[in-house]
Parts: sequence; structure tokens; C-alpha cells
Amino acid sequence: MPVVITTPGYRYCHKVNHCLSASISALSTAKKPMVTTASSSGTPSNAGAFTTIKETVTFEKEIKKSKFIAIAGPISNEQSAHSFLNQVKDPRATHNCWAYKVGDQYRSNDDGEPSGTAGKPIHSAIVSSGLDRIMVVVIRYFGGIKLGTGGLVRAYGGVASECLRNAPTCLVKSKVPMGVEVPFDLLGVLYHQLQSFEVEDIKQDYDTGKDGTTMVSFKVEFDRSEKLEEAIKANCSRELVFYKH
Repeated sequence: MPVVITTPGYRYCHKVNHCLSASISALSTAKKPMVTTASSSGTPSNAGAFTTIKETVTFEKEIKKSKFIAIAGPISNEQSAHSFLNQVKDPRATHNCWAYKVGDQYRSNDDGEPSGTAGKPIHSAIVSSGLDRIMVVVIRYFGGIKLGTGGLVRAYGGVASECLRNAPTCLVKSKVPMGVEVPFDLLGVLYHQLQSFEVEDIKQDYDTGKDGTTMVSFKVEFDRSEKLEEAIKANCSRELVFYKH
């Protein structure tokens, strides 16, 4: 589980791995098409780091007798976004509008509100927050007074922004894959360094590499990969071949 370290102004989380070989291992179908507004193509990038929210948070506000409830939660991909939506939406509500962002990918939905008055301002609130890998669902219970186009934009965008503003956040550092060919007699030294840098997904392949060597692959935090390579070279005191993906 992520371990959270809190410092003034920010909350950081990182995975602490106590086992060298540990690895990090429903798409719900909607009854009607959900996507009504923008989506960018491509696969979300895993490089670098991103700030997300630690847990599901809510914010409620009444605007001209309509009740708006914003619910935000962390997600990892489109499938988990669908799952989150199905968990929090209320079929009894007048509208369940939403937006999510995962890297460069995003989608939003007005769910019956005038086009561009709900999903788009929710997405804009997410972008303005600087957060990533999150979804915000805003549930509206109509109170009998129409808000107009501008009123809807302000209402949906406003409650989404307030919800995210009060959410506890954490910094997630992405893992990058690396590999190194190492002689058998240096495996102990190598594993000691890997343990010190808290790498994950260690795999050893005796069929790859020259005689007397083995290929060891693993994942390390993106901003620690160069320091790990330097540490391995310094402690092994031998020319090694590294592979980065």
C-alpha cells in the first residue's frame, strides 16, 4: 500500500517495497452512450510523476433550489473511470454529469444538460487543479428553477473546483523499466543496490546474456534511474551493459 509522507503544503506518497520480487499487479457497460464531448487519443504516458488525490472526496452545494453534489476520486484508466461512475452515480438524480483526465486522455459528459454546460466545465476544473488520474462526477437534483447556460457552467465548474480544492493529494512517481547484464559472482552486490533503491518487478533470465552472465530486469522510480546505474557501476567495479526502455 502507498505510504504517505506529509509536509507543509503538500502530501507525497510513494510505494515502499519490502520484498525484492514484489510486483504491482470491470469495465462496467453503461446502458446508453456516455461520451458526449472531447477525447484526446493516444496512450497515457507513464513517464515522470503526477499529482492525484488520495481518496474519494465530496462537496455539496445548493444553487437556486437545485442540489449539486460533486464526487471526485482517483482513477488509473478508462475502465476504472467507468467503474467509479457506476459506483457513485444516482439513477434517481436529474443529471449525473462527469469528466475525467488520465495523462493526455480525457472525456466528459453532459448527461442531458445543454451541450457544453456541464462536462466541459468539470473538465476545465480538473485541468485548472493541476491534478491527474482523477474523475469528477457532479450529481444534480433539479429544484424547479432553470439556471440558464451561464448559470449551469458556473454551477458545475464551481462545485467541481471546490471539491478538488479541498481534496488531500499525493505525488506519484512513475516506474521505468531497466535491465543489466551482470556476472553471476556480482549478483549479490547487484541485489543489494536494487534493494537500497526499492526497485520493483525484479526478473532474472539466465537464457539472455553471455556465458557466465544473466540478465536482471526491474522497475525503478524515473528520477532515480541514473543514480541507481551509477551506484551499480561503482559497487560492481566492472563494465556492465545497461538497457533502458
